[in-house]
This record gives sequence, C-alpha cells and structure tokens, in this order.
Amino acid sequence: MYLSFRASSMAGLWRSYQALMSKHPWTVQILTAGSLVGVGDVISQQLIERRGLANHSMQRTAKMMSIGFFFVGPVVGGWYKVLDSLVTGGTKTAALKKMLFDQVGFAPCFLGAFLGISGTLNGLTVEENIAKLKRDYTDALISNYYLWPPVQIANFYFIPLHHRLAVVQIVAVVWNSYLSWKANKM
Repeated sequence: MYLSFRASSMAGLWRSYQALMSKHPWTVQILTAGSLVGVGDVISQQLIERRGLANHSMQRTAKMMSIGFFFVGPVVGGWYKVLDSLVTGGTKTAALKKMLFDQVGFAPCFLGAFLGISGTLNGLTVEENIAKLKRDYTDALISNYYLWPPVQIANFYFIPLHHRLAVVQIVAVVWNSYLSWKANKM
C-alpha cells in the first residue's frame, strides 16, 4: 500500500514537473540547476566533510545555490541549445560529436569558470584564486572525464533537449558534491 502511494506521488510530481517544464522551460531548468547544486553542497558538507548539522554552513550552501541559479543553469542550458544547433540529428554519431564538443570545448572552460566563481564568492583574492585553480583544476578536469563522457553520450542520444539539463543535474548531484568539496577546500 505504502509503496503504491509513494510511486503514484512520485509519478504525480514528475507530471507536474513536466507540465511546468513545457510552460516555462528556461525558468524550470534554472531553478532545477540551482536547487541541485545546493543539494550537492549539503551532501558535500554532511557526507564527505562530515560537518554535522550544527556546523553546516548555510551561507556556503546559499553561495553554491547562487552559482547554480546564475551560472550553471543559464550557461549549461544555453550551451545545450547552441550544441543542438551546431550538431543536428539524433544519431549515435551526432551524440558522439556532441559529447566531444561538450567535453573538449565546453567542459574545460566551464569547470575553470565554476572554480573561479566559487573562489571569488569565498573571498579569495585574484592571486589566491589563481593558486587554487593551479592546484585543483587538473584534478577536477580528470575527474570530470571519468564521469561525464558516458553520461553525455546517453543524454545526447536518448534525452530530448528540454530535459537534458535536468538529467545532467540529477547525475550532477554526485558531481556537485565533489565540486562543492573541491571548490570550498582551502
């Protein structure tokens, strides 16, 4: 009984999300991205860093969410639109090309910008931010390449454009936890 209620509740939530997505795709994508970057930070603080609720930094979570709302959501959502105009079609070859453009062209720039913005919001000076990027960027980019190429091939091949950011952000809860830890590790 409980499981069928829970399944129908989840199905109802998904239908509501779909309806909102069809009416306001840009807004929903941005809100989804910001929320899930925040979830990633909470996971980072609680499960990776083991801070406990008493030591949880709500200010840090708010900063990470703002990066999601004002940077991740608009930039990644816009990138997928550009990518779909650069590489058309839904074939396996098109998905592979999109993944290569994404991982060779977009991901390195996006990751550097993300880490730089995080450092700035954390109050780092330009020199400290550059030093942090030199220390953390390569490791984060290599970690990116372990996770994202297979996710992106599947995303570009199976998922319609208006749901790609949401799919990426669901997978990115794990990635955001890592990035939040990496970005806030001093």
